[in-house]
Amino acid sequence: MNEAIHDKLQEFNSKPFQKKPGSRLSAYLEEEKKSLMPLPATPYELAFWKVATVQFNYHISVEKMHYSVPYEYIKHKVDVRLTRNVVEVFFNNHRIASHVRLYGRVGQYSTIVEHMPEDHKNYTAWNSVRFISWAEGIGPCTSITIKAILSAHKIEQQGYKSCMALLKLADKYSVTRVEAACKKALSYTPRPGYKSIQTILQTGQDKLAILEENHTAKDTTTQLGFTRGANYYGGNN
Repeated sequence: MNEAIHDKLQEFNSKPFQKKPGSRLSAYLEEEKKSLMPLPATPYELAFWKVATVQFNYHISVEKMHYSVPYEYIKHKVDVRLTRNVVEVFFNNHRIASHVRLYGRVGQYSTIVEHMPEDHKNYTAWNSVRFISWAEGIGPCTSITIKAILSAHKIEQQGYKSCMALLKLADKYSVTRVEAACKKALSYTPRPGYKSIQTILQTGQDKLAILEENHTAKDTTTQLGFTRGANYYGGNN
């Protein structure tokens, strides 16, 4: 059918005009063809627009996915253009960000380092594995605390500052005290943060916990006493 239509189209375009010389084909070749622009290098993509607000974590949420924009635009409303493959973000008609569109598991993040505040950029060379490994060198409770801090943030990098600050407390208070403080914090919450660990160390609550443990261990030893066998009393029979 398409081939038949193509033949008829050529025949129709070559048919002479009734009231003036030439045909549709001659008019196209002589007047219109030279004014045409080249076709686009890539096929045209349909797009649709949305309005989003830049959240405190310098990301916008679109179609249940999260895309970063320069942190200076936090709390501003932006226009978002979505195509099948690209997400573009505009503020006052100026494009401020562009991302490859995310698909699959909901809640994914696309974060560009240049969009981060300076204090977040300092930790881009780090990752959760390095922080957890460092924490494990201090103790199991510290490791659990670091994992809790990392899991509390939708964007892992946002927890790096707290992790670094917590682990650095060992330089000031000692490894033993930091581990004791983490253990103390975990006794009343499964998700302690840097501030709670710092408060425990500043107020010396970790020292009390260590003293209580030592006292309990001593009492247990005293209660057990010394057990002497029958041979000591000459009870061989």
